[in-house]
Amino acid sequence: MSSPALPGAEAHEHSHADVSGGWLRAAVFGAMDGLVTNTALVAGVGGGGAGPRAIVLAGVASLVAGAVSMALGEYTSVKTQNEQLDLEVEKERRELEHNPAGELAELTAMLQARGVDARLARKVAVQLSADPESALRLHVLAELGINPEDRPSPRVAAVSSFLTFGTGAVLPLLPYFLGVPVLWVALLCGGAGLLLAGALSSRFTPRSWWYAGLRQLLFGAAAAGVTYLIGSAIGVSIT
Repeated sequence: MSSPALPGAEAHEHSHADVSGGWLRAAVFGAMDGLVTNTALVAGVGGGGAGPRAIVLAGVASLVAGAVSMALGEYTSVKTQNEQLDLEVEKERRELEHNPAGELAELTAMLQARGVDARLARKVAVQLSADPESALRLHVLAELGINPEDRPSPRVAAVSSFLTFGTGAVLPLLPYFLGVPVLWVALLCGGAGLLLAGALSSRFTPRSWWYAGLRQLLFGAAAAGVTYLIGSAIGVSIT
């Protein structure tokens, strides 16, 4: 027979966002990078006096090269991180196999450091150490701050980065694709995309949507402004 519930105690289900899957950081970074890169590129090339055809050619080349580069970079980065974690896990596994007494004392000390009574900490450590895999996970989590089972996927990070970079990079080119080859309209589209991307990213942070949106718009505007001035200077000096 189950014991009665405590007065006022109710089951409360809640969930957390996935912060370890690898896709969120790659997606946000990819979208922001694609928007800033191509908005600034369109500003620089357009500021230098290039025609619509040259702007589109440069923008599409930047989109493809940037998306591929981002995907490969994310894959390599996450893969290397996982391989380093594997190395540390194996190192901890060897310690548990060759020095179980020392690892037991270490786990006991970890529990005590978290406020568990010394005698109880010893009992809990002994019980947890009865399962080598559970003990391994606890040691890795306590010492590295990473659960070895919750590692990001290199493929997910690469695909997320590729798709979001391409999506962000295409926005400042949309007016040219739609038959409106006007530089300020392209920059306006890029700015709107930056504002929207920043606002959407606030859903995963404690920041307000307007703060995150305006912050990203400011960063993108600064990059586009500097690139436009440089493009204008180079274009004038060449002519």
